[in-house]
This record gives sequence, structure tokens and C-alpha cells, in this order.
Amino acid sequence: MRVDVPIAEPETVPNPTPAPVRKAVRPGPSALKQILQGFAALGLGLASYYLISHFFVQSVQVVGSSMAPTLHNSDFCLLNRWIYHFRQPRRADVVVIRDPSVGCYSVKRIVAVAGDSVYLKDGSVYLNGKKLQEPYLAPLTRTYAYGELKDQLIVCGKNQYFLLGDNRMNSADSRTYGPVARGNILGMLVR
Repeated sequence: MRVDVPIAEPETVPNPTPAPVRKAVRPGPSALKQILQGFAALGLGLASYYLISHFFVQSVQVVGSSMAPTLHNSDFCLLNRWIYHFRQPRRADVVVIRDPSVGCYSVKRIVAVAGDSVYLKDGSVYLNGKKLQEPYLAPLTRTYAYGELKDQLIVCGKNQYFLLGDNRMNSADSRTYGPVARGNILGMLVR
């Protein structure tokens, strides 16, 4: 015998509006903490700039005409300060130096390196006894010795470089202050 038992339907309860869920409020960084973070970011930025510009690469502006026609007044170039950590300065490199005569910075070309001899005669430069070919100069440019260098053979000592400006008639260079020590060469100019 079979008995059917009616099953009661579940009672439906009206759904009350749920209470809004509140998120836990975390306090934000304090003003002092934000200021300290700003100073830390500023300090890291300045340190990075200092390291890059004093040890790797730096933007420089040419002032004056001592390197014309290669470089002109107000030209902007990059100074590669890192290259001479890997190799020695070479002849024909255009470099930025601390000018020994006035203490400012200037741009010059390396003509002779350590152990080379330089002699200026009849408007020409003689390097190690041979007339120096200088294709970077304007045609018919003459190089004359003045001061103590007249009729004198200059020999570059250890870590010394003989530098000349490409505008030979308007350049204070090694003809004025003699060979330059390696410590006064800041780096090589890159165009």
C-alpha cells in the first residue's frame, strides 16, 4: 500500500534589503611620510644626474671660435667622460680640458701623445720629425709658434698631451701653456 504524503513547500521569507558592506578604512600615508618620500625621490634623481654627468656623458656648449671650422661658437656636443677609462687619449681626438692658464674649460684637439716630439716651423707642425697632415683644418691654415716655443722642440712626457685649436690664429693652446697633463683632460667630444 502506498501512501502519498504531501511535502510542504518551503516557506518564502521576504528578502530584507541587505546592509551595505563597509570596507575597512586604512589610514593613508601621513603628510610627513609623503614629504620624506618626495625628498628621497629628489635625492635619488640628483644623485643619478650627478653620477651620469660627471662620470659618463655630459652636454657641453662650445664657447668661442678656437675650434673653427670643426666646431663653431654655440654648438652643442656630448662629452664622453667614460671613454678614457677604457683607452688612452689618441692623436686627433677632440677633447675638453681644464685650461691650465685660466682654469676654465676649453675644447682642443690632441696633436701629440706621451713620448711624441712636436716642432713648429715655417707655419707647419712636425710630429716626430715628419710634417703632420691635418685634413680637419681649413685649407692653407698655418701654425706658428709663439712665446717660449719658438724654435724649440717639445717632447711630451709621461701622461702629457700637446693640444692645438683648429683655428690656429685664434687659439690659446699648448703653444701658450705647453703640454697638458692627463688629469686635465675631462673626456672626448662626440658630435
